Amino acid sequence: MGQRIAMTTSPAGVPIAYATVGAGPPLVYVSGWLGHLELSWALPAERAYYEALADGRTLIRYDKPGCGLSGPITRPYTMEHELDALTAVVAAAGADRFDLAGASMGAAVAATWAATHPTTVSRLVLYGGWARGADVAAPEVRRHVLGLVGEHWGLASDLLADVFAPDADQATRAAFRRYQRESADAHTAQAMLAAAYDLDVVDLLPRIEARTLVVHRERDRAAPIEQGRRLADGIPGARFEVVPGRSHLPYIGDTRPLTGAIRKFLGLRERHRGAAPTLTARQREVAALIAEGCTNREIGERLGIAERSAEAHVERIRYRMDFRSRAQIAAWYVATS
Repeated sequence: MGQRIAMTTSPAGVPIAYATVGAGPPLVYVSGWLGHLELSWALPAERAYYEALADGRTLIRYDKPGCGLSGPITRPYTMEHELDALTAVVAAAGADRFDLAGASMGAAVAATWAATHPTTVSRLVLYGGWARGADVAAPEVRRHVLGLVGEHWGLASDLLADVFAPDADQATRAAFRRYQRESADAHTAQAMLAAAYDLDVVDLLPRIEARTLVVHRERDRAAPIEQGRRLADGIPGARFEVVPGRSHLPYIGDTRPLTGAIRKFLGLRERHRGAAPTLTARQREVAALIAEGCTNREIGERLGIAERSAEAHVERIRYRMDFRSRAQIAAWYVATS
C-alpha cells in the first residue's frame, strides 16, 4: 500500500499534513498524543497496523498542529486545535460521511466530533481512551510526568516508551523514543499532554448517535481498563470489547485481536492482506549508513562504490519501502536492527 501525503490549512490558519492509504469508503483516524506521518510509516509495526485498517477502506490520518509535518502552534493547546485540524482534513479529503476511529487521547477527540457532528459519522471506534483525563492518573503522577516532559524530554520519552509499549522489543523501543522526540519539541509535547489530562467529554457522550465500538486492552498500563468501561457506559448502545494485552500503543504486542475486532465492527473480513516490504543485503548496508548520518559520498566511500551508485541504492530503497525521506530509512533501520 502506498501512502499519499498532502497539506491543508485549519480554520485557525495552521498548516495540517494528512495522509491517505488504501481504497474504499473513508475511515478517518485520530491518533493519540504525538505523531509523525512519515516516521510512523517507517516503523514496521505501526505501518502494519495502519495497513490492517486500510484493507478495504481509505484510511485518512493526519499530524496534529505542532506535530510531525504540520505547522506549529502559537497559543495554548486545547480541544479547539484538535477539532480545527479534523475539520480541515475531512474537508480536504472530501469526506462528507465516514467511519471515525480515535486512539488514546484521540478517542476523546473522536467522541467530541461524533457528538457535535452526528450526521457525518457512520460508525465510531474508540480504542484505549478515557472520558475524563483527570481520572487517568493521580494528580502527583500527572505533575511528575508533565514536569519531566518539559524539563527532560529525552529522559521522559524513555520512561513513556516503557509505559506505552512494555511488549516492544529493544529495537522498536529505541525507534519509538526517537520518533517521539522528532514528532514534537518538549514544549509542544508538554502542552499536548496537559491537554490530554484536562479532557472531559462526559457530558457529550450521551449525544453520540453513531454505532460505537469501545475496545480496550485488558491490562493497558497507560489507560486502565476502567476508563474504557466508563467511556462505553456513557455512550448510548455502545459495545465494549476487551482484547488481551498490556501495551497502550495499538500497534505493539499482538495486534490481531484488536484489528480483528475493529475490522469486524466495520463490516470487513477479520483477517487482512499484508506483506511487509524487505530490502536486499546491500540495501540494508546502505540503510545502516544512512542511520549513521552518512551522505551518499560517504556511503560510496565506505562500501567502495561510486557516489552515483550509492545515490541509486538510496532511491531504490525509498521506492521499495514507499519512503519519502532519508529520515524514514533511518527510523526503519533502527526499528529493525
